[in-house]
Amino acid sequence: MDISFILNELGEERDQYFNAVSPPIMQSSNFSFRDVAGLRAAMSDEFEGNLYSRGQNPTLNILRKKLAALDGAEDALLFSSGISAISIPILSLLKSGDHIIAVDNIYSWTIKLFQDLLPKFGITTTFVDGTVFENFEAAIQPQTRLIYLESPNTFCYDLQDIKRVTALARSKNITTIIDNSYCSPLFQQPIALGVDLVAQSATKYIGGHSDVVAGVLTGSKAMLKHIFEHEFMNIGPALSPPAAWLLLRGLRTLPLRLQRSFESTKTITQWLANHDKVQQVIWPFSADFKQAELAREQMQGCGGLFSITLKDSSFEKIETFCNSLKHILLAVSWGGHESLAVPAIASIKVDQYNQHDQRHQLIRMYIGLEDPQYLIADLEQALSTI
Repeated sequence: MDISFILNELGEERDQYFNAVSPPIMQSSNFSFRDVAGLRAAMSDEFEGNLYSRGQNPTLNILRKKLAALDGAEDALLFSSGISAISIPILSLLKSGDHIIAVDNIYSWTIKLFQDLLPKFGITTTFVDGTVFENFEAAIQPQTRLIYLESPNTFCYDLQDIKRVTALARSKNITTIIDNSYCSPLFQQPIALGVDLVAQSATKYIGGHSDVVAGVLTGSKAMLKHIFEHEFMNIGPALSPPAAWLLLRGLRTLPLRLQRSFESTKTITQWLANHDKVQQVIWPFSADFKQAELAREQMQGCGGLFSITLKDSSFEKIETFCNSLKHILLAVSWGGHESLAVPAIASIKVDQYNQHDQRHQLIRMYIGLEDPQYLIADLEQALSTI
């Protein structure tokens, strides 16, 4: 489908709501029926109908159709957060005794899921360096049921060769799931590369305005219906209709926002790479990125998230630089209109800092929609303080 049709028309039956250009917020917890037969039908298949908004809701269904189409998927499920779009399907698809292969350096709350929550249910995880394909082959056990990818990840931007990993997984009857929050559906299509389930934090680029928290999972209708009818409905991570409406609003400008962030990041990363106080710029579309060829092979573009290290990488200098930023905000997340910075030292105590560990040195930056020269001026004055 044409992206303009998806973003502006798909799922929008305007003649059903007074030909309003913007879809209504169906702020209703439940839905009524003309007769018992209609109620019975809705109760027998909540995945396909509107009965109670813990399941489906008309506003959510419009968004659901658009997000599935953007990913080239059969269907989508919407969640109240990105981590619930990761946790719920894993809890649904695995059982005690099963084994997961997960890549290193993934989102912190996903690590907690694998290390703290899943072991309570007898599910174990092996973490591997996903930049080396052979590590996946070596880690497979008879009980392996899931391979978990995050490509790129969101601090050092390690990539996995998605096609090779999914081909291996299919040959062993192993399910694959990927966190595609970095790229969004516009810059990477994991389902076309063989992935079974694609999770995203819709809080990021899809929402785009830093005013809603949400998650989305796309994949086959059969797999999503299984997840919906079991753990999803039982745990209840429902997205609210107003939040879905905000995501619909964000989708209208997604291509424009992504492209603006991408182009500005090209300018700013090139400027930083030539600065005498910057040691390294890490961005998948940089010419010197260690996996640049793979990035351009499986990504159609690159978002505004990158990391830098300073030549003087002491704890104090990193903190001074970040504290000196005047217009780039110190905050987590990304994908909104505002530019952000978050140093790795924000989660490291002073006495635990290792100046020789690059991961400790990293300063993650996100470039939003401001003029790039405005941001360069802020970076210049902050770098001048160290």
